[in-house]
Amino acid sequence: MNVNVKINGVSYSVPRNATILEACKAASIHIPTLCYLKGLSEIGACRMCLVEVKGARSMVASCVAPVNEGMEIFTNTPAIRRARKMNLELILSDHDKNCLNCARNQSCELQRYCREYGVEDQNYFTGKVNEFRKDNSTLAIVRDNNKCILCRRCVAACQVQQKVGVIGVNDRGFDTHIGCAFEKNLGDSPCILCGQCVVVCPTGALVEKGQTDDVLNAVADKTKHALVCTAPSVRATLGECFGMAPGTDVEGKMVAALRRLGFEGVFNMNLTADLTIMEEATELIERIQNGGKLPLITSCSPGWIKYCEHYYPEFIENLSSCKSPQQMFGALAKTYYAHKMGWDPEDIVFVSVIPCTAKKFEVKREGQSAAGVYDVDYAITTRELGKMIKRSGIAFDELPDEEFDNPFSIGSGAGAIFGATGGVMEAALRTAAEVILQKPLEVLDFTEVRGIAGIKKATYKIGDFELNVAVASGTANAAELLDLVKSGKETFHFIEIMACPGGCVNGGGQPTQPSYVLNNINLREVRAKVLYNADKDLPLRKSHENAQVKAIYDEFLGKPGSHKAHEILHTFYVKRGK
Repeated sequence: MNVNVKINGVSYSVPRNATILEACKAASIHIPTLCYLKGLSEIGACRMCLVEVKGARSMVASCVAPVNEGMEIFTNTPAIRRARKMNLELILSDHDKNCLNCARNQSCELQRYCREYGVEDQNYFTGKVNEFRKDNSTLAIVRDNNKCILCRRCVAACQVQQKVGVIGVNDRGFDTHIGCAFEKNLGDSPCILCGQCVVVCPTGALVEKGQTDDVLNAVADKTKHALVCTAPSVRATLGECFGMAPGTDVEGKMVAALRRLGFEGVFNMNLTADLTIMEEATELIERIQNGGKLPLITSCSPGWIKYCEHYYPEFIENLSSCKSPQQMFGALAKTYYAHKMGWDPEDIVFVSVIPCTAKKFEVKREGQSAAGVYDVDYAITTRELGKMIKRSGIAFDELPDEEFDNPFSIGSGAGAIFGATGGVMEAALRTAAEVILQKPLEVLDFTEVRGIAGIKKATYKIGDFELNVAVASGTANAAELLDLVKSGKETFHFIEIMACPGGCVNGGGQPTQPSYVLNNINLREVRAKVLYNADKDLPLRKSHENAQVKAIYDEFLGKPGSHKAHEILHTFYVKRGK
């Protein structure tokens, strides 16, 4: 049912349960917001979305104010413009304005609104200024409260979306700031390093721990062999760093850019996604047939693994022992590939481009050194790769499409969909089902585990066996699912969990987008579509039919689940305190 309202003198019919902000969006009017994220942070704290309502005693925050019949709304009066500008000036009065050295320069929402409202770099409100120590205590995320505007979006992401809650609002009044309990460093808290706080931060208060200089120096070192591989979802998001629309597939240009950065080998991580499926499907079948620990839970998301180690250690034995595709690739590069090329593993610098901040932690875990040195040397985010390309003067949008290098160039459609929630499950089912049935499947699409729902459940009949599976993305959803398993209310054989809502396409290392995009475009859906389109269009859609994967087993590993495969491709986990 609708109500009739007027916005800036024009009549509209809008849903009765809409907020003024939503009504204005429907009327193609953009109202600025800093604290608001639809369905996540709706607190009206930043006061940037103020509007005037006829008959109201004061301006109202449009993100929390509902419409009603006959309401007259004004969004751009001189008084509103003055109020928004003053709010920006107040924020800047206690803000580090060293924009040139900020990781979010030119992509900062505060900077954008200051530019739009004509706020100059002057001290309009003088007085005491807070000074905070930068928290550099983790391997993945840097927190700088000097750039924080107290929008609380990070708090909502951590507490509500992820159900981790290691950060919150400390103190009151002028001393209010975001921090951990008892003012602990982030590195001393049970943070899972998923980076969801980073992707929702509108400023440079939360950023990944940058390694671009280290990587560029390694590439320039002529005594080293610099190799790089890219995760499946990066090709679906990298274009956003260059102003391309979300959902643009830039695989060919990405390969060309990496080659021009100077990497000696540019490889496709879809291949080790396929290798992960070979090992994980084998593990699943063995556990089902031999009475192993069930449900088997996937292990390719390092944020999820760290969450499990901190919050659900009783499920550690359920985790697949498979390394993630990133770590498998580094392990192969420094064993199999090093042997083929006659290189010393210590002379290889292996870099992965990933959608995830937690991968920076994963590379330093124990049990990730198949050749006696770290499998992966550097894990850089999609954002970091975008910065490296720009800094190197490469005109990304003008590049020709190029292909990955052999012998790691082929990835199946099953490997491609790894980057979307449900993709690992679907890829594993394609292989496990055909291994069990000993015949090709008539239909390869397991659509019940697709989509962006936080929890998905399905039962598949494979021969005489009924396989119960579940998929969860976002650790709040993971907690809900695991609690069902613990209570005995649900029974599953196989569970896929991704730390980030929507999977890797929505990872903490993906390109940041302003709140207007976050609130109005389903990034998880449009990015995932790239991966499913790639799967649909590829002639090779099953991991176990990948010729290069077969060659790796024939020449080096023996067979899936072999002793050598376990030495190189598998790992272990530890219990961590909360």
